Amino acid sequence: MSTFEDYCVITQEDLEDIKESISTQDLPSAINTIKDYLKKQDLVELNIGVTGESGSGKSTFVNAFRGLGEEEEGSAETGPVETTMEPEVYLHPKYKNVKVWDLPGIGTPNFKADEYLKLVQFERYDFFIIIASDRFRECHTQLAKEIMRMGKTFYFVRSKIDFCITAEKRKKNFDQKKTLDDIREDCEKGLRKIGIDDPVVFLISGWELGKYDLNQLQERMEKELLQHKRRVLLLALPNITLEINEKKKKAFEKNIARVAFLSALVATFPLPGLSVAVDIAIVKKEIETYYSAFGLDDPSLQKLCERSGKSIEDLKSLMKCPLRFGINPASILSLLGVASQDVAKVAVQYVVSLIPIIGSVVAGGMSYMTVVIMLKRALNDIAEDARNVLMAAVGTDV
Repeated sequence: MSTFEDYCVITQEDLEDIKESISTQDLPSAINTIKDYLKKQDLVELNIGVTGESGSGKSTFVNAFRGLGEEEEGSAETGPVETTMEPEVYLHPKYKNVKVWDLPGIGTPNFKADEYLKLVQFERYDFFIIIASDRFRECHTQLAKEIMRMGKTFYFVRSKIDFCITAEKRKKNFDQKKTLDDIREDCEKGLRKIGIDDPVVFLISGWELGKYDLNQLQERMEKELLQHKRRVLLLALPNITLEINEKKKKAFEKNIARVAFLSALVATFPLPGLSVAVDIAIVKKEIETYYSAFGLDDPSLQKLCERSGKSIEDLKSLMKCPLRFGINPASILSLLGVASQDVAKVAVQYVVSLIPIIGSVVAGGMSYMTVVIMLKRALNDIAEDARNVLMAAVGTDV
């Protein structure tokens, strides 16, 4: 059986600090303390450096990764010539702790990888995306080797794949899978010739980011990132494939235990009304995060409508979660009613086994399970709504 520690990163020291701070506070202050604590996980920074030759699609990738079109507010300037003369940072529109850096172009006659990395302040990036719009050249491998030498990670991305597919479709017996495999093999073969052992190339279209190798690139980045940054990466990715949709759901599921544990901790303090008030505040914040991350908030739905040609009414008609009409105390308490019925069926001993620090405090266990069930129900409904909206917008499985 999984233990609480398997999916909760709160330390004993953290718990003691929270206990001490809450025990001396009034109701509003205690609620704010809990909310501030939950915000800490959103302060983990992720810095991504995007580099490549001029005109390779760097800026388009920067925009697509952040879910923005080229002419939207906050987008990176794109064009056939180099528009980036020094590192320029672009914040994610929803997660300000995610910073995507559009780096100056490489490939000039006097290019030197070590000097370039010093110029762009190499140490601040968690990893690099090295983009080429056709074949990778010596400047790409120089940069890759220097990045490896300095102990950081990079990913080769072959951009503008949609152009290649459009051109190949004119040929008889067009086979998209074979075309993609041929492009990937040609890129990897070229990289081996110029000194990269066992290269891996990801095929990406900035205009159609959800197609081709986005899922494989995401999996590789997630696998190689430090654990505390994986969730940040996943939530920052635009919700444009069913696989990303499912992974976001799993990431939030892991976080439910942490959120519910704080609720259980509050329930151990004899402040009238504190537990229910905190439960509502915690659940409201989490559900709002779900809607934003899955792209079901109104601004995200509006963007999806513009790109898909669907009306916002059409997309909202696919959403069945009871919370879609508003996340407020009344709608949250309706979840609490259902959860309370389910909690009554749960053995308290099992609850306590999951929360050893609470010990035998039944109130803590009941609060824990209540919030777990409420959030799981809301998450399942919202993830299903996101899946249905995505499939309707794209017109097929993605």
